[in-house]
Parts: sequence; structure tokens; C-alpha cells
Amino acid sequence: MRKLLDALASSVGKKIVMGLTGLLLVGFLIEHLLGNLKLIEDPSGEAFNEYVFWIQGFGPLLVVAEFGLAALFLCHIVLALRLSLENLQARKNRYVVRATHGQKSAGSMTMLITGALITGYLVMHLGDFRFDERFFEDPAALVKATLAEPTHGIAYLVSSFVIGLHLSHGFRSAFQSLGLSHTRLNPYLEKLGYGLAAFFAIGFAAFPIYFMFVADGPVQ
Repeated sequence: MRKLLDALASSVGKKIVMGLTGLLLVGFLIEHLLGNLKLIEDPSGEAFNEYVFWIQGFGPLLVVAEFGLAALFLCHIVLALRLSLENLQARKNRYVVRATHGQKSAGSMTMLITGALITGYLVMHLGDFRFDERFFEDPAALVKATLAEPTHGIAYLVSSFVIGLHLSHGFRSAFQSLGLSHTRLNPYLEKLGYGLAAFFAIGFAAFPIYFMFVADGPVQ
């Protein structure tokens, strides 16, 4: 156990855990997006409400899952900060700077910024829905009313593209952190990362756009 903890505390160990937590969070985002699509598939809101109430039916297991998800987010955030500090120290060495030259992208250069913005978005999202008692009375109605409101709608719209930008580099980086890097594999992972980033950005952006500009009247 001691050796395992020492390994996880090493730079390589932290990168592996960082990669694993990142991929697990991507899995959660996929499930979350697909569940939310019920809001658009069924404008009445009944399908989404049934989905939410079905999840609530898990009772104590849902609480355990929520704590587990919170632990994933917290672990990912803490490791991101620690690794960033280590990288800043490593960049004092000119060789490190040259070795990474030419591999930068908008996503890679803004990982800390987009990560911070996503954290803020998460706090807002939980406040708007998870910790609002009205959500459990009529989930679809509250989501519609919240996203139809211009200030919230624009905030969620911007957040969608921030998530996409973060994942445009984060997805590929996760595999690199796990040691899954190869000259033949890397181009495919990079394209998959960009595709996944676009999928999430467009997918999550669809909700505020739909409720601000397309949906007519309250959810029935």
C-alpha cells in the first residue's frame, strides 16, 4: 500500500490519476448530455421529468454516486493545479520549453483558465438546479425558465463552448498522461478529441439556444 501511495504521489502517478479522472468525467458528460436531450425530444417535458424522477428513485445509491462524482471533480481540479505548478517550475529549464515548442493550441494554452471557468459554471449549475427545491417539483419547467432567461441563457451558452475548448486538448492529454501515445495513434486521438469537443460544445449549446429562441411558451 505504501508503495502504491508513493507511486500515485509521483509526477507520473498524478498524471495517470489526472487522465483517468478526466476520462471518467467525459463519460459522465456523455450520459448527462444524452439525458438532457429529452428536453428537446419531448417539448412537453414529461420525458425529462420521468428521467429525473427515475434517477431520484435510486435513493441512497444516488447520494453515493453524487459524492463519488464530486470526488472525481475535486481530485481532477486539485491534480490540475499541482501539475500546473510543477510544470511552471520545470519551465525554468530551457530544454523543457524547447521540447514543447510547436505543440501548443488554443486548448492547451487555456487549460487553467477554462478549468476555472468550468468550476464556476459547475457551482452555478448546482445552484440553479440541484440545490433548488423547485427542480424536484417540475424539473423541465425550471430548466426551461432558467435557460430562457437571457442572462442565464448566455452564461450557459458561453460555458458550452468553454467546455468544448477545454476538451479539445484535455481528451488527447488524458491518453498521453496514461502513457497511451504513439506516432500512428496520436493523429486519430487528436481528431477524436476535436470531434468530441465539438460534440459537447454544440450539444450543450443547443439547450440555451432552443429555450431562448426556439421554444414557444412554458413547458406544458
